[in-house]
Amino acid sequence: MPTPHRSPTALPQDIEFRFPRHARSVGRARLLLREQATSWKLPDGVTETAVLLLSELMTNAYRHAKAPGREIRARCVLSDDGRLRVLVTDANDVLPTPRDASPEDESGRGLALVEALADDWGAEPRPGGIGKTMWFELELDAEAGAER
Repeated sequence: MPTPHRSPTALPQDIEFRFPRHARSVGRARLLLREQATSWKLPDGVTETAVLLLSELMTNAYRHAKAPGREIRARCVLSDDGRLRVLVTDANDVLPTPRDASPEDESGRGLALVEALADDWGAEPRPGGIGKTMWFELELDAEAGAER
């Protein structure tokens, strides 16, 4: 497959959103990512996967980061090497791990989805700050890169 042609001086495209720790923030984050993906002319499949995975990370942040007054941040970076990286930062210091949810469980499958659908993902403590950052990456196909 041909590599997307981009100028060697092209800078990564980057946007960050800040949300209150509230259930409504999950839907707002999905909407803003979908709008940004349209602006960046990302392929529909990449957009749908990114929106789903962002929803999972935002839901985890909303449910588990209980520090009062702290916000949740979502950052989306479109890099020169043809990858979409999405990061979600919250005030909970506990690093998540995927678990095996039973068929009866009503939750607990989000990280398994991230692990299955992302090209790469992880979580790390925030350097010099409270909380953690979870992230995932999706590779863009060559056809999408040619459209940008």
